Amino acid sequence: MTDTTKVITATEFKTNLGKYIDYVMEDNEVVITKNGTKAVRLTPYITQIERYFTVKEKALDYQYGGKKVSYEEFMEIYENSELRMEYINGEIVLLGSPDTFHQNIAGNLHVQLREYLKNKKCKVFFAPFDVHFFKKDLNTPDVMQPDLLIACDVDEAVNEKGRYMGTPTLCIEILSKSTRSKDMVDKLNTFMLSGVREFWLVDPDKHFVLVYGFDNFEVDEYTTYKSGDVLESYFFKGLQIMVDEIFSL
Repeated sequence: MTDTTKVITATEFKTNLGKYIDYVMEDNEVVITKNGTKAVRLTPYITQIERYFTVKEKALDYQYGGKKVSYEEFMEIYENSELRMEYINGEIVLLGSPDTFHQNIAGNLHVQLREYLKNKKCKVFFAPFDVHFFKKDLNTPDVMQPDLLIACDVDEAVNEKGRYMGTPTLCIEILSKSTRSKDMVDKLNTFMLSGVREFWLVDPDKHFVLVYGFDNFEVDEYTTYKSGDVLESYFFKGLQIMVDEIFSL
């Protein structure tokens, strides 16, 4: 990458203050010298996440659509940001705010799942709730926030910081226009290769639910449930939900 840093004297900076402020605001740096010695460095006032997406827009690597960052870099950015984000295939994905229908569906599902799990070991959680998905044969996890999930290993999979580090048994994603392709392709792949046993893909527009069952890191079966049907869980015996109740207002 070309070094765009400019080294100037204090006199030059005073004479052309506006010029060099504009230069720095374009994501460049200026070093000011005094009596021949480097004294001050001017850098852009930009957050790490802003810098990531600025660089991403200029990136030449489009294998996954933009600039890659390491898992460690993502965690540093994430822990210093108030934005909701996920880390998929080495790329940061910002999460938008869901609409009211999305939240209504999530609420309906949460009530049904919570009732089913009463007095059982497994627990239901809803976003925002970070999960580190370690895909088969890969050391670097994807970090995602499923809309809802059922975890059956909570007792043994929470670390000293209170964060869940296990593998959910069931993940649920409610489709939206902005996340549709990632939910249907990237997340399906991540869930399958991470040892998740079941994945529900809920389509608010067409009012259907696609249920995937995974076994040995492969799709074992999948079923589409539409209005009038009774959804049956692949993994959880006795878990049945009327599809119309999922989409009821």
